[in-house]
Amino acid sequence: MSSVAVDPAFEDLLRVLFQSHHFDFSGYKRSTLVRRVRRRMDLLGISDFADYADYLEVHAEEFGLLFNTILINVTTFFRDPPAWEYLANEVIPLIVAARQDGEPIRVWSAGCASGEEAYSLAIVLCEALGADAYRERVKIYATDVDDDALERARHGTYTAKEVAAVPDELRARYFEQRSARWLFRNDLRRSVIFGRHDLFQDAPISRLDLLVSRNTLMYLTVESQVRILARLHYALNDNGYLFLGKAEMLLAHAGLFTPLELKHRIFTKIPKVSARERLLVLAQAGNRDAASHLDHLTRLRETATDAAPVAQIVVDVDGSIVGVNESARRMFGLSIRDVGRRLQDLELSYRPVELRPRIDEAHRQSHPVMMRSVERLLPNGEVQYLDVHVTTMADNGGGVLGTSISFTDVTPHHRLQNEVSHAKQELETAYEELQSTNEELETTNEELQSTVEELETTNEELQSANEELETMNEELQSTNNELQSINTELRDRTDELDAMNAFMDSVLASVHLGVVVLDADTRVRIWNGRSEDLWGLRSQEVIGEHFLTLDVGFPVEKLASSIRECIAGSDGYGNTVVEAVNRRGRNIRCRVTCSALTGVGRARHGAILTMEEIPPPE
Repeated sequence: MSSVAVDPAFEDLLRVLFQSHHFDFSGYKRSTLVRRVRRRMDLLGISDFADYADYLEVHAEEFGLLFNTILINVTTFFRDPPAWEYLANEVIPLIVAARQDGEPIRVWSAGCASGEEAYSLAIVLCEALGADAYRERVKIYATDVDDDALERARHGTYTAKEVAAVPDELRARYFEQRSARWLFRNDLRRSVIFGRHDLFQDAPISRLDLLVSRNTLMYLTVESQVRILARLHYALNDNGYLFLGKAEMLLAHAGLFTPLELKHRIFTKIPKVSARERLLVLAQAGNRDAASHLDHLTRLRETATDAAPVAQIVVDVDGSIVGVNESARRMFGLSIRDVGRRLQDLELSYRPVELRPRIDEAHRQSHPVMMRSVERLLPNGEVQYLDVHVTTMADNGGGVLGTSISFTDVTPHHRLQNEVSHAKQELETAYEELQSTNEELETTNEELQSTVEELETTNEELQSANEELETMNEELQSTNNELQSINTELRDRTDELDAMNAFMDSVLASVHLGVVVLDADTRVRIWNGRSEDLWGLRSQEVIGEHFLTLDVGFPVEKLASSIRECIAGSDGYGNTVVEAVNRRGRNIRCRVTCSALTGVGRARHGAILTMEEIPPPE
């Protein structure tokens, strides 16, 4: 299996988390753990693990956010429905049948997250037992390491989206609708006990009939899984059941659990039975027939011994060889001439194994001595494996006659065993890689599901913002329409004013009198064409100027009092005849009439002066 390189800075971060918050992440798979920690760091714009450790020390709330990121609490009611259907129809009836009436049924939901799995178990057991028996007999222990998720689980309230996976008839029986949320029945919720439990550090809950831990082990390393599975094995009764997630196989832990239904990841416990192996002792009785018949049997026995495929030699009590069969002669290079020689004089006595100590042991303890897979180096350099069996031979009275030493060639079996062991190791490695890949895919799926939920939330927020923008756009469009209407009215008023000004200009131009309009500050507002002809100043030069300061051939100071009276409130017309000099430099007599300029309510806004050249007196 591929391994993830150990990053010392990341390991230091894990130690900081353990020292500050007493939570041990060391048993989690490094690839998954690093990826989720990086996710939090990327959101904060932090690239170095040491900097993130410093950030955690300063911002205490960050640990909760990191904790929720690492432990993705993605769970639903009746997750993987076919597996739950098998549990309800096949496993639960076996659990109920194994218990006498009134005996308690104990269930543990490890890694329960926000409680959907625990309440799913409650529904299944209540359906099997009935509400009354369920309340009296069932205890469901639901544990997790996430305190926030446990707090949600204790309340037992869920949104309509969260209970959508519960069939309608079950939802009607086991939930009560409160406004926009659904509440699990209070009388049944009392049998579900929620509590914090760390599978790494805390002692397991014991005497269980069913243990449910779905997709919890897949985040852990193989070593952590082995340690936790040993605890789960201890927690179950001998006839208990283990229900795992679809990403968890347990193929490499056949010594603890065996599959009941591998497709749905339901296993049974293998009890640890300390059984002893028993020896089967075969006794043969002698025959007391005539000597001829005995001789016939002896020859038959010797022929059978020679024909036996197992090499065998027989040694008497003095250590002399009294028999060597054909297989032994062929295997060790012996001959009939070696019969009668002492065993200690032969190479066979110490190679491939020391035989004399084993013969003494067999005589002393009165039981066979077995040596398995003894290596023997052949002349061609190959290694032969032998099972050596040393057996004491006794007469009917119990006296020792000698010793039988047999050599069984188990080289093919040994090679086959090595090949099987190697193949099994490769298979376990392949299973572990497959399980790891499956768990990684499941983890990625969990993260993608979490991301999809976040994107859905973001999409809803964007949709809400879009609706607000559309509303604002409609309001702006309405305001724009109002402004367009006002602009149209202003344009119409401007056109009317332009027409009125044109009309006034036309009127003033057709008047043969000089007309000057002053405001309340005696500044010139209107200066018609006849005034230009009389005094030689264009309207552009005088508009906005104080009339009493104009430098023209007209004696404006003589009109100052009349102008002020008109502006101040005089109702009459002031007529004044003055001597003046027109623009051609000719002396003229000019009659000036001053009247008040009034507005709405007869408010005074200035004065109107009309100037007319009159002939000199006769």
